[in-house]
Amino acid sequence: MRLKTYSLALLCGASLLTACGQETSSSATEEEPATVETIDSPAPPAVNAATETSMEAAPAEPIAVGKPSPLDKEGCEDHPALSRYPETVLAWCSKENYLPFKIPLGPITGYRTIGEWEDTAGRITRNFYAYEGEDRTHSEIYLNYSKALKAAGFEIIGEGLFPTHNNKGAIGGRSWQEVYYRANPWKGPGAIGTLASGTSSSGGSAAIIARKKRVDGTLWVVGMIEQHSSKYVGALFDFVETKKAETGLVVANAEAMGKDIAEYGRTVINGLMFDHDKATLKAESKPALDEAAKLLKTMEGKSFYVVGHTDSAGSYEYNTKLSSGRAASVRQALLDNYGVKPGRLQAIGVGPVSPVFTNGSDGGKEKNRRVELVEK
Repeated sequence: MRLKTYSLALLCGASLLTACGQETSSSATEEEPATVETIDSPAPPAVNAATETSMEAAPAEPIAVGKPSPLDKEGCEDHPALSRYPETVLAWCSKENYLPFKIPLGPITGYRTIGEWEDTAGRITRNFYAYEGEDRTHSEIYLNYSKALKAAGFEIIGEGLFPTHNNKGAIGGRSWQEVYYRANPWKGPGAIGTLASGTSSSGGSAAIIARKKRVDGTLWVVGMIEQHSSKYVGALFDFVETKKAETGLVVANAEAMGKDIAEYGRTVINGLMFDHDKATLKAESKPALDEAAKLLKTMEGKSFYVVGHTDSAGSYEYNTKLSSGRAASVRQALLDNYGVKPGRLQAIGVGPVSPVFTNGSDGGKEKNRRVELVEK
């Protein structure tokens, strides 16, 4: 598939230039959004007079590099491929060893629809940075990240900047960002939630999509930046390191499971291993069962459903039976080997009806095959 490259497009008066998909010549049509020349081509990207000066001066200025903050969310750290902007706080993060992920390659072409995507899978790191103050704007932060990625040898697949509040469907527009978030939702509450809510002083938005081919696989970087209010800028950077899935690397942790129960009322017992197409637990499941037992010991007064889930391969009846059997095996192991009282655990199998990711990829199916503890 040929990748279309959309270069930086800024507001010109009240409307975007060619990256918005509007006509710039008689050959442009509504069905095929017009593209602009890439930054590496002889023709310069289109900008308006208000931003032309800052773009010309940018190469003479050093790339701003920020440092970790004592206010950073515990357990979060910058991705080694990209430093943060100065004076920002890493307020939320998420890491997954292997997940499917969708990379947008163009603008919105229909209702809540981006016409071109790259379906990827690999190690996913999502970092959300917050800047509080009036000295910097989302435009400055975006331009700095854009420059840093180019200096690091990344290929810019698409980028766009809207200086003021908008509902545009071009790359970087708020409507475009909403479609991206729907395709790649984040899990759980936290500071990242500001991306899904507006304020009376919400401003402009920006985005950048970049990739770098490496010996150990392609690294994608997708940045979403918004002027949430006059004194707050939020920036989500998603890093997708494409590679083959490594299974059996994640094992349940009692402390983390307890936090899940407190926030969501449920938690996955990661690391359980079953014989293929059977409900028989493998010996390799012991570390995961150990952690589940630790959790139950810290919550003596609570009872739980042990809920089995499958992917969508096979019939509903088969998967419901398999998930029920696996849930029952986990319950019985906790009763027999860890002394958990029978009345505290009830085994239930729901088959494929409650996926957490799409079943259209191997990574999604792997995540959907799970056993959870759900608080009664």
